[in-house]
Amino acid sequence: MPGIIGKKIGMTSLFTADGKYTPVTLIQAGPCVVTQVKTVETDGYAAVQLGYGDKKLKRVTKAEAGHYKKANTSAKKKVAEFDTEGVSLNLGDTVDVNLFEEGEFIDVVGTSKGKGFQGVVKRHNFAGVGGQTHGQHNRARHPGSIGACSWPSRVFKGMRMAGRMGGNRVKIQNLTVVRVIADKNLLVVSGSVPGAKNSYVLIEK
Repeated sequence: MPGIIGKKIGMTSLFTADGKYTPVTLIQAGPCVVTQVKTVETDGYAAVQLGYGDKKLKRVTKAEAGHYKKANTSAKKKVAEFDTEGVSLNLGDTVDVNLFEEGEFIDVVGTSKGKGFQGVVKRHNFAGVGGQTHGQHNRARHPGSIGACSWPSRVFKGMRMAGRMGGNRVKIQNLTVVRVIADKNLLVVSGSVPGAKNSYVLIEK
């Protein structure tokens, strides 16, 4: 199985066996239920849909309710597809944190924290216009010039400016699994992962 759905619990730190102080992120990984199996014959590609986190049945549409009933499971808060080339899973199977082993590398996909409308200094790491010199006194965090005048008589596409920041799908690659706490479905991974506390993440092997 190439991956699982999880929820970011938060960050802490611990000492590894060799005495190294390591910042880590706690992720509640699964248990996930197989809510749909896609095959090359019927769908054109092989994949499984996993569901994570129970939800009240009244909060889903009738179509979704029938979808979950077919898998003989409750309604789910989060569903995601994973590629399953060479992996055999059946409808209603459970995938849990035992999928992972300590020491292996994983990729984590999440939605970064939204920062709202931000200026160029925060959004693009501009240095600002500089010190209080040459007569300027109110341009410290401004973007500066965005192009010439009569030519090209327009602003080039892709010009870095102020705008909405964050809230993007972000993948962090090659995080190390520091610890697997199977009885609590917890995965302890090195470093940070995108998103706020209690946000959903996809963990890929």
